[in-house]
Amino acid sequence: MEDLEKKIARLQEMVDECRHIVFMGGAGVSTESGVPDFRSEDGLYHQKFKYPPETMLSHSFYRSHRAEFYKFYDEKILVEGVEPNAAHLKLAEMEQAGKLSAVITQNIDGLHQKAGSKKVLELHGSVARNYCEKCHAFYDLDFMMEAKKNQDYEPRCTKECDGKICGGEIKPDVVLYEEGLDSDILNEAVRETSMADMLIIGGTSLVVYPAAGLVNYFRGKYLVVLNKSATPQDNHADLVISDSIGKVLSRIRV
Repeated sequence: MEDLEKKIARLQEMVDECRHIVFMGGAGVSTESGVPDFRSEDGLYHQKFKYPPETMLSHSFYRSHRAEFYKFYDEKILVEGVEPNAAHLKLAEMEQAGKLSAVITQNIDGLHQKAGSKKVLELHGSVARNYCEKCHAFYDLDFMMEAKKNQDYEPRCTKECDGKICGGEIKPDVVLYEEGLDSDILNEAVRETSMADMLIIGGTSLVVYPAAGLVNYFRGKYLVVLNKSATPQDNHADLVISDSIGKVLSRIRV
């Protein structure tokens, strides 16, 4: 406990010193809100399904098994009733105070925005954005939750186009396996990382690329890792804290 107190005190000193902090986070940030992850002992990759999760969340599976894709997506990805936790709220507070320049996230749950963060670079997209592939009409999370409630595993566009209901297929704006990341978002993440004087990595094992490669662009003063398990960057970090992200960040004053 004493060691943790010392590390939090050191983190506070670093935060006080820096003016261009960037936070890069993964699933571990949102698990404290009840959002399931993929790689932990209880994560989706360790559960039994008809097909592997990587297959069911792939572009080709979405095209060839759309109903099965949506059934899995609805049951395992669209989580109801989740709210921002202490980590999300503290990061939003840090941004508002002018300390944090950007949040770079691999999560698709939209909890950073719900907490009040403005500059959020969503590398893997968001469940809050959904589009008709025919007419490009936008559908929000409420629409998808209603489809889930009705067990509609092939949601279609209800907009009127040229006097007829469009009926186009609706696709979540999330990056599926076999799909590339948005180049504009990735380039902005590189820019923010390269300009940061402090990079805080939280809740990610740093094994998923290209997200994990962003740390290579960091040239600032302090690299901090907040993660319960070891990461490839631990030996290069100025500070490593293996504890709850929410518990640690909630102690930081801005």
